[in-house]
Amino acid sequence: MSTDRNRYLAHLTDDEEHRIGARMLDLAEAALQKGQPQASDFLDPHQRQIAAGVLGALPDVDYRAYGGYPKAERQRVLVYPSYYLTELLESPLRAVELRGEFGYVEVSHRDFLGACLATGLKRERIGDLILIPGGCQIVLTPEALPVILSQLDAVHRVPVQVTEIDIEQLMVEPERVKEMRTTVASLRLDAVAAFGFGMSRTKMVREIKGERLKVNWKLVTDPAHPVAEGDVLSMRGRGRVTIMQITGQTRKGRIALVLQRTF
Repeated sequence: MSTDRNRYLAHLTDDEEHRIGARMLDLAEAALQKGQPQASDFLDPHQRQIAAGVLGALPDVDYRAYGGYPKAERQRVLVYPSYYLTELLESPLRAVELRGEFGYVEVSHRDFLGACLATGLKRERIGDLILIPGGCQIVLTPEALPVILSQLDAVHRVPVQVTEIDIEQLMVEPERVKEMRTTVASLRLDAVAAFGFGMSRTKMVREIKGERLKVNWKLVTDPAHPVAEGDVLSMRGRGRVTIMQITGQTRKGRIALVLQRTF
């Protein structure tokens, strides 16, 4: 990648835009030098537009944005060498859930954000906050996770319990829900997940052994792991598949399933 930074930043009009553009160049250079993806802080839509304008002009790197769900307002940009295998990309996000007895206390997005910032974290380390009944879910950088888990114990003077959750557990409306019917020879994880996520069984075995699939939000690395009705299979960046119903057996002894995939 050319180091002519001024040429890549010349179209930016103010100090803030220039700062973001320069940071993208730093990440791109680090990605090429180390041969590994590099993640930005959380960026708002305007900041991501600036980042895309700079990164799109670079010939040797690609990038993806991660916010935890498709319509996330705040997202991190992951910059990686163009030759990097995209199936090896890891989401640069973590998430927590805060729950407390808020029945007689009115709390808002601002209250939860304020409690996070009171731990000393900068806003750039915190993604979207999703209000849920009795609490809030928060998307974070991995570095911010231990801080929130160890230091955040109350919101608006109400004690809260903070637990890490899987990104796929964020309570946002799915972009798309698809019901699917299939038959499998057995209720092995690799067989059911391969159909549910739309990939070959061979590739699914690699995904499972590569620690990229969870069953009921717990990591499973055995392709032969048995699944059951009601189980939720999740993969970062690919949504989740729920085994809605086992409807019986076919004449040839195969097991008939109804699956629901959310994207």
